[in-house]
Amino acid sequence: MSSPPQAALPAALQHSLHSFFGQGGLLSRTHPAYEFRRGQLQMAEAVEEALQNRRHLIVEAGTGTGKTLAYLVPVLRSGKRVIISTATKALQEQLFYKDIPFLEAALFPDGDQKLRVCYMKGRNNYLCRKKLYDLSSQPILNGLEEIEEYRAILDWEKTTETGDRAELAALPETSRVWEKLDAGIEACIGQKCREFERCFITEMRRRAAESDIIIVNHHLFFADLSIKRAREEAPDAGVLPDCGAVVFDEAHELEDVATGYFGVALSNLRFEDWLRDIEFMLRQRRLNGRRIVNAGHSLRERAQAFFALLPSGEGRFEFSRRQDFLEEHGEKYHAVLRALERLQAELQALPEKPDEVHGLLRRGTELGVQLSFILEHEDANTVFWIERRGEPARRGKRNRGEGAGSSQLAGEAPPEAQRFSRRFLSLQATPIDVSQILRRVLFEPLETAILTSATLAVNGAYDYVKGRLGVQQAVEVNLPSHFDYSRQALLYIPPEMPDPRSPDFTRHAVEKIRRVLEVTRGRAFCLFTSYAQMHEVHDRLLGELSFPVLLQGDAPKNALLERFRSTPNCVLFATASFWQGVDVQGEQLSCVIIDRLPFAVPNDPVVAARTRAIDAAGGNAFFEYQVPAAVIALKQGFGRLIRSLHDRGVLVLLDNRVLRKQYGRIFLASLPPYRRTEEMAEVERFFS
Repeated sequence: MSSPPQAALPAALQHSLHSFFGQGGLLSRTHPAYEFRRGQLQMAEAVEEALQNRRHLIVEAGTGTGKTLAYLVPVLRSGKRVIISTATKALQEQLFYKDIPFLEAALFPDGDQKLRVCYMKGRNNYLCRKKLYDLSSQPILNGLEEIEEYRAILDWEKTTETGDRAELAALPETSRVWEKLDAGIEACIGQKCREFERCFITEMRRRAAESDIIIVNHHLFFADLSIKRAREEAPDAGVLPDCGAVVFDEAHELEDVATGYFGVALSNLRFEDWLRDIEFMLRQRRLNGRRIVNAGHSLRERAQAFFALLPSGEGRFEFSRRQDFLEEHGEKYHAVLRALERLQAELQALPEKPDEVHGLLRRGTELGVQLSFILEHEDANTVFWIERRGEPARRGKRNRGEGAGSSQLAGEAPPEAQRFSRRFLSLQATPIDVSQILRRVLFEPLETAILTSATLAVNGAYDYVKGRLGVQQAVEVNLPSHFDYSRQALLYIPPEMPDPRSPDFTRHAVEKIRRVLEVTRGRAFCLFTSYAQMHEVHDRLLGELSFPVLLQGDAPKNALLERFRSTPNCVLFATASFWQGVDVQGEQLSCVIIDRLPFAVPNDPVVAARTRAIDAAGGNAFFEYQVPAAVIALKQGFGRLIRSLHDRGVLVLLDNRVLRKQYGRIFLASLPPYRRTEEMAEVERFFS
């Protein structure tokens, strides 16, 4: 989008915020469902003051406040380039395709001007033209499905202006072809690429440089920040331009996202992807690379042998005895490093180096540095752990078209490579506390950060979020919701339920959920803290409920939500991904049932390390970390129910520790002012 300078904005934005949000203001004349929301105006004033005074701001704005317009309007008035970072792509799309067009129509009713706004996703969402063209001469496709997907992408590339895979509605989410063609940073050679000027990433950077508002999500923001931090010498490493301020919407997710990007992760598949890219480069460039291929086979064998020696276990578990592992298997580890150095040397010795070689050498260096860091580094603020599982979901299932007769046509990977990738093994080094990192690389250099969400405060205070994120100086504002929770919502906590850790809990939970669903006539989310509990309760109730039942995992998230919205009296059984970022308005969702307080899994390696660190420093990890994190998660889960002024419904918490335990008071004091009951009869009256 393009527009004239900010000074050309209409009078409604050049006078006062009240002239936009107040009764009789521009918003009241243009929004079909306008009503004056005091909290919205208060938030807009707080955001504007923070932008003017170059201060950080933390604001909890209850559901229904209208916080997107409350920060968009001051951002437009500020004249600064501002990045808006959201938790999900869905919220990005709402901002770009709904909120921004509404503002444009309100501010420029003649349609003669546009706001300068850019919508950016992670690099892996965009097509790499160089990879596409290279693949046409050296196909490495497996089966008819991949060949059909490639041809569809090839046709689409001729017409697309953005290169965004979202335009390819028929392309499977787990497409292996897209993995070979996306514009990820690993194989990018930047300005040396022959397609640099036509590159979709280059075009995205141009749009961002010309925009006043840049809409991203948290993953892209922190991926960009971590890449710039690691590759300060590479001007093409990041995609986001400099800005005067950042608005973090759904800021309660920042710690977890940032933690993932400031650590180190090294998997067996990273090695295999690198080796495949080297082999493809040799074929595509028709180079005599026998010595390189032999060195690659040697590295593959040694890496396989090394990863096979890692401690046994499934899922995520701590790599607590690294020194013992090194003493016992040091030769295998050093053999990997030597094989890596040999392959690097063979690449370096190529008499004529294609541009791709420089990127391949950089990736090889990163593999060696990261492997050494994970095995040898000592840092009290780092937890080292292992993740082991089956072939990662991002790679999908084997295509039905694979099989006899396809490998010669499609260039199937060699058998040893297939064996290599059948199991996913990842070594991880994760910062235990990211607050110091964030303070140094984000909050201190940045003029203004606006952190907002409906769930930031614990017992009315922001100590938890400030401590976890490293925000030292910030204005704090707490705005109540626009909804009348005491009238619209009833919180039911059955006192007779056994402790959730009791063997009898599941049986009682099944009985209670059945009874509640009979009263509500379905129309419910049943949210669980574990997949095992979700499946067990679902399986026990499946033949006993007279309502349509949906189960997370049976279809993509968006498809399940659409089926829930369109199916009368439906019941959805789900876990973490449905606790937040889900909006179902109206009677279709009249009940949210949560099985237990959402404490983080205590033996998760990162959670366990954080707990130990807080206790070792003289704190109380349970009350300083575990309880506040669970409070925010519970607020998010309950936040699915009341989404508009006309919604009514019952919240059910089957975990009555909030009534029996000392910490329960913190949960209850942190929730909105729901009317509360311990009687099923009150639930029945609510719906009668």
